[in-house]
This record gives sequence, structure tokens and C-alpha cells, in this order.
Amino acid sequence: MPKVTFLPMNQTVETLPGRTILETALDHDIPVQHACGGFCACSTCHVIVKSGEANLSEKEESEEERLDTTPSVTLHSRLACQARVNGDIVVEIVNLEEH
Repeated sequence: MPKVTFLPMNQTVETLPGRTILETALDHDIPVQHACGGFCACSTCHVIVKSGEANLSEKEESEEERLDTTPSVTLHSRLACQARVNGDIVVEIVNLEEH
């Protein structure tokens, strides 16, 4: 099973292949904001992929558009509600207060 490590808490959990980063976080009581309920209508679940980016699903156009309006976006930014896990990854949860 793929492993997801959440920073800054450095917590690693296992997930089923195809689960989103957000679903994985919620399954393990890891606090990831998701104001829109995980429907790609906001950017509160913004995470930065630190490693394993190739182990995530491709970005859809709707995710790209939402990220274009997100403060502090990087080349490795993803929306946790959209990125499906297919292998081991490390992600940093972007603190909402930084926005």
C-alpha cells in the first residue's frame, strides 16, 4: 500500500491506491483544511509535494485553474482533494494562515 507522509507533523500513513491526499488525511485524522468539501471549488487543501510527485494522478484542468488563483503556489503545488495517490509521497500541508 502507498505511504503518505504529511509535513510538518512528519506523520506517515498507508492508503489505498487511488485515494486522494485529502481522503487519506481525513481517514487518519490529519488536519487538512477543505472548506468546499473536496469539490475543487476553493484552495484551502493546498499542499506542496516534497517527493514522489510522479506517484500522483495528473492535474486536471479544473485543478490547474484553481491553483492559478492560489496564494503561495509553487511548481509542486497540488490540491489535496484532486491528487490521487498511486505510490509513496511526501507532502507539506500549507498553513491557511500563510495566505
